[in-house]
Amino acid sequence: MGLDVVWAERWVRRTAEVVAEAKDELTELDRQIGDGDHGENLHRGFQAVVAKLDEPDAAERTEVGDVLKLVATTLMSKVGGASGPLYGTAFLRAAKRSARPEVDTSGVVVLLEAALEGVTSRGRAEPGEKTMVDALTPAVEAATAAAAAGQDPVEVLAAAADAAEAGARATVPMVATKGRASYLGERSAGHEDPGARSTALVLGAARDAALAGPDR
Repeated sequence: MGLDVVWAERWVRRTAEVVAEAKDELTELDRQIGDGDHGENLHRGFQAVVAKLDEPDAAERTEVGDVLKLVATTLMSKVGGASGPLYGTAFLRAAKRSARPEVDTSGVVVLLEAALEGVTSRGRAEPGEKTMVDALTPAVEAATAAAAAGQDPVEVLAAAADAAEAGARATVPMVATKGRASYLGERSAGHEDPGARSTALVLGAARDAALAGPDR
């Protein structure tokens, strides 16, 4: 059983929902160590993506990558700050590696690996620097391990989402050495990174979308 275009669109819509629910939380996290606009920026971006999905004259999307490319281009044009370029690049890289009607277990891993490559190449961040990479890296590692253990695509996504959640929480004691939060030095410790938190939300939405499928 693979994850198809229906799943991809459901993922986008679920992400828009969870980001809307967490908008104030993300904004407060970002206010503590950043610009204070992360929640609002992501909320605006994913609302715009959903609007694009709902356009009556939208081109037919037949591949998972078609949906992810729509996310990428919309976020890049609608979201300011660092979020737009970083998430946009992540989804664009993932789109290029999922140009098929559905993704299987290995395809999920490849999609996540591509997203991580996009973020690290764009943001030049490494694990331990208190960024979204600290949620995305363990997600990729967990997905890889789950796939190697013979789990199905939904189980692989669930493993990735759980690992991203744990990775986001693990940023709390870290001292930021990348991005605006790094200006605070030691004072950045004690706060969860907003980008890592939103990454966990996005991957949790991917899992929820898969679990909502007809075979679950």
